[in-house]
Amino acid sequence: MKGELLVARDQAGNIDGEACFRKAIQIARRQESRWWELRARISLARLLAKQGKREESRTMLAEIYGWFTEGFDTAI
Repeated sequence: MKGELLVARDQAGNIDGEACFRKAIQIARRQESRWWELRARISLARLLAKQGKREESRTMLAEIYGWFTEGFDTAI
């Protein structure tokens, strides 16, 4: 949440926000909390895409996408 607030505040917060997202990913990995890691990666990917780093953003999300395959065949 801190990263989101820093990014929303101003352009200067992007660097600090990115650091917060990367730290959140590390913590989530240590705790084996995939949902929190996904949330942090989505936030970081959004920021990277805004910075023009779309390929890095896509690659990062593709790594975690495979974990969440259950429910794709459920009818809506």
